[in-house]
Amino acid sequence: MIGFLSGRHVGCQKQGNRTQVLLDVQGVGYEVQVPPRLLAELPAPGEALTLHTHLQPREDQWLLFGFLSAPERDLFRQLIAVSGIGPQLGLALVDSLGLNELVQAIVGGNTRLLARTPGVGPKTAERIALELKSRLSEWRQDAGLTTAPSATPVGSVQEDVEMTLLALGYSSREILQALDAVGRSSALSKSGDPEAWIREAIAWLSQ
Repeated sequence: MIGFLSGRHVGCQKQGNRTQVLLDVQGVGYEVQVPPRLLAELPAPGEALTLHTHLQPREDQWLLFGFLSAPERDLFRQLIAVSGIGPQLGLALVDSLGLNELVQAIVGGNTRLLARTPGVGPKTAERIALELKSRLSEWRQDAGLTTAPSATPVGSVQEDVEMTLLALGYSSREILQALDAVGRSSALSKSGDPEAWIREAIAWLSQ
């Protein structure tokens, strides 16, 4: 098992819906598939780069998946251990929500949010939450992740707010971050007014 690779960032390329980073490790070039959003966080070509990796053996080839942090890589491993979740779907989940937001969605049983990742249907989202909820609740404490309870609205209020913000073009990850930030910094955490949540979330996202 290759736990991490440290070397020189050579460059990146996209092949269909897959994003790969080429990493030079002492003269050997490793092609590592990464979440697309990671590209914005990579150093310039020629600079040092460490990727925490997961090796996925297949009959025709061995694939390397890379992440900037060990907890993100470990979460990916937990996801692909769920029945029906392959590496591409696990990578898509990590990419669409990010580490803390994805863990919070699973632990909180927010299957609607999970199901917004392309390729994840309602039944798959329920299976992820069912199999990983208790496991990730303990794991995130061991990994040192934020464990503060979510300050987002609940029930039908959150669904109305999320649907409206999605229609305005915001991503699921942006919406979850905005609602949590607004709920912690205002009196809205106890409010059941969707319009108030929407106004404050848009204001936060526009900063």
